[in-house]
Amino acid sequence: MVHDLLLTGGHVIDPDGGRDGVADVAVTGGRISAVGPDLPRADARELVDASGRLVTPGLVDLHTHVFPGATYWGIDPDPVAWCSGVTTWVDAGSAGAYGLDALRRAVRGYRVRVPVLLNISAVGLTGLTGESRDLAACDVDLAITAVTANRDLVHGVKARIDANTVGVNGVEPLRRAITVARACELPVMVHVGLAPPAIAELLPLLRPGDIVTHCASGIALGRGGLDPALRRAYDNGVLFDLGHGSGGFAYDVLEAQLAAGMPPHTVSTDLHARSLHGPAFDLPTTMAKLLAVGLPPAAVVAAATSAPARALGLPAGTGTLRVGAPADLAVFTVEEGDFPLADVHGQLRSAPLRLRNEATYVAGRLLPPGLPAPPPPWVPLTRAQRDALARRERAVRDLLTTPLVGPDGLAEQFARP
Repeated sequence: MVHDLLLTGGHVIDPDGGRDGVADVAVTGGRISAVGPDLPRADARELVDASGRLVTPGLVDLHTHVFPGATYWGIDPDPVAWCSGVTTWVDAGSAGAYGLDALRRAVRGYRVRVPVLLNISAVGLTGLTGESRDLAACDVDLAITAVTANRDLVHGVKARIDANTVGVNGVEPLRRAITVARACELPVMVHVGLAPPAIAELLPLLRPGDIVTHCASGIALGRGGLDPALRRAYDNGVLFDLGHGSGGFAYDVLEAQLAAGMPPHTVSTDLHARSLHGPAFDLPTTMAKLLAVGLPPAAVVAAATSAPARALGLPAGTGTLRVGAPADLAVFTVEEGDFPLADVHGQLRSAPLRLRNEATYVAGRLLPPGLPAPPPPWVPLTRAQRDALARRERAVRDLLTTPLVGPDGLAEQFARP
């Protein structure tokens, strides 16, 4: 077989395929055609030397918001994807039934893959919050109709449950989301936030395979330690997703969960207009925060590839390098050192490793660099964030005036702000 692309000599971590070691990865017709040591170089039209680099399946971010221009929170994923290794961006509830068709049209324009979680509120995330204060918007029949008509796009149901979002309605929007999910045989993702309702009220409603995002947020830690409802939910098969965001991750809570034997099943960014510029930044940075609390690299890669793909039943081949899978690949330089990283409260931990993305492929095609849009006017930024954005813009502009492929065959990477 003549391969279109052959990445040689990289350290491949593919938890789904059971690989953790040096191997070559071949691509033909946009799919993985071979993985193994010392594949014949003469059988490739394009050779990329990945020696000394980490090669993983394209990363799967289980919680993002990628509906810009129609929502408060939305961002364009492509200018982040090319330099982060994320090839599958799960949009977690940006659109409800009213906006799903428009989101589908937006998704068609992206280079990356975007599965969707339908918001139980038909109005979706048009505003900052409050979408489930009017229960008329949480229309079960309408949501079921929307899912049924969009089975290729919708892979779950999303409900934000916190005081600001639901008002006096408590857990009723979640009950309705579960009703829709049960009828459509899909999982629910629930956002936990400021009480009421408390997590002890909402977690018992979740079924095995449902997902609680922001699992290590401050709300999960009561005065006496971890809320016992967390332990019961975890033992009952509820999946814990990190969901970093701009307010959903605390190191001390995560460390308490790890000490209790409850590591998160998946790591996601909750990347949106307010977390993109810090402290989440991107998925590799969020993954490094799990390394900072002692989780091993292979487990962290699994939490960002095969685990989220399984959680939502994403199309076969997502988050894996098995032969026949779509050739979604990420290549990283692994830097060793002492890298301080902050949670949303400014607590610091140091990661022993940092991942710098050098190349991201979707269906075997290298994603080109792109300059992210400036933050919308309603997003507050600190002076440090504005200075970092200015440095990033200069760096990306410099990159766009240089060749895409460097002397080692990998895409050049700009320094992160």
